[in-house]
Amino acid sequence: MQTMSPATIIEQQKKCYQKGLTHDLAFRLKQLTILKQAIRKHQDDIMQAVHEDMGKPPFEALTSEIVATLTQLDLMIKHLPVWIKPVSYKMPIGHWPGSCYVLPEPYGTVLIMAPWNYPFQLAMVPLIGAMAAGNCAVVKPSEISANTSRIIARMIADHFDPEYISVAEGGVEVGRELLEQRWDFIFFTGSPRVGKIVMNAASRHLTPLILELGGKSPCIVDKDINIKVAVRRIVQGKFFNAGQTCLAPDFGLVHKEIKEEFITLMDEALHQMYGDFMQPSRDMARIVNSHHFNRLVGLIDPSKVVIGGAYDAFSLYIAPTVIDGVKWDDAIMQEEIFGPLLPIIEYDSLDEALEKIRKFGKPLSLYFFSNNKKLQERVIHETRSGSVCINDSIIHFIISRLPFGGVGASGMGQYHGRASFEAFSHKKSVLKKSLWYDVGVRFAPYTLSNRQAEWLYKLFSG
Repeated sequence: MQTMSPATIIEQQKKCYQKGLTHDLAFRLKQLTILKQAIRKHQDDIMQAVHEDMGKPPFEALTSEIVATLTQLDLMIKHLPVWIKPVSYKMPIGHWPGSCYVLPEPYGTVLIMAPWNYPFQLAMVPLIGAMAAGNCAVVKPSEISANTSRIIARMIADHFDPEYISVAEGGVEVGRELLEQRWDFIFFTGSPRVGKIVMNAASRHLTPLILELGGKSPCIVDKDINIKVAVRRIVQGKFFNAGQTCLAPDFGLVHKEIKEEFITLMDEALHQMYGDFMQPSRDMARIVNSHHFNRLVGLIDPSKVVIGGAYDAFSLYIAPTVIDGVKWDDAIMQEEIFGPLLPIIEYDSLDEALEKIRKFGKPLSLYFFSNNKKLQERVIHETRSGSVCINDSIIHFIISRLPFGGVGASGMGQYHGRASFEAFSHKKSVLKKSLWYDVGVRFAPYTLSNRQAEWLYKLFSG
């Protein structure tokens, strides 16, 4: 548990940042390498912790928590020497001799608030961006994933000076106290409800921030597809981590001509992946706690369940469940599900489907399965979402160089790869000129005609 108060932490980190040590490229690369070594050292402990927090299978823990983080680290270490360099721009002739460029510089002291569903990765990947950009940082893990929170705190304390990187453990009160401080930048991942609280707190100090939120990401399934391949990919994306993924397909819009076959093949795919008796499966995560378990059970309408529907409160198990005959005004369609429940709504035309999903705002991701390239382009260009994935689900998140983030109610700002470095960097514009010569007509008293003034402005603006 963090013993220092948030006010003390941020005061010490501001002093550390002012020393300028974190600005040095060699220092940044060394610290990123230390973080990589620390993760490798604690890998087994991390995997055990996320399993204890939510029953995450070893494969899912390894890939989505450890490998995802190390991949981002390797990419950052490799490319940071290039990304950190100033970017020069052509100098307008009116400023000759001189130069102009953009210099990426750190914000200073940053707060990173992580969620519980991918408790290690979603704390570490933003931290990698903050460190690479030269900031000092405080990480606030979710108290819901308490075991992972303790591992993160211990790992960071064992390898980093708290004046540089620190972890603040605790619940809502700790989070509230952290948000009362004056940070130079805030990075938050979580629900839209809490995102509004974070944004309101940031506004009091005009603090820039990134919000990675969520929403109801639609999955549109056209009739022109390889249906077996499509179903397997949807099943994996939806039920990975027991559906507790911010960009998981939230509901299926399935063309009416293939809906019955789609449901039949989904039932087959689920049994192939998780076995005939799914509850004992080691390949399926559990719901994180009883609060979320009860919320999800309350969304299940037994009269509409066509696959699954079983649950066990003692083990926090909910079977992969498909619900057919869903109406747009049903309770399950009023909020992000964030669990292993997939409501199905049939549609007749793409126009109808697109009109309906636009009413849900701008989701974090949008999925479209179709072999029709014209329809693919329509979906890409006629919808607004943080990302679009054609003929697969959630897999775009792991492409290390591809920026990831929401838009509108699903978030603001992007990270991953170079975008992580840029997210935690302020792009400072710099102009340098000599003092040996001036174009006199730019100064008062003004004697130029309107046309001459326009010409002069263009001479200086480029």
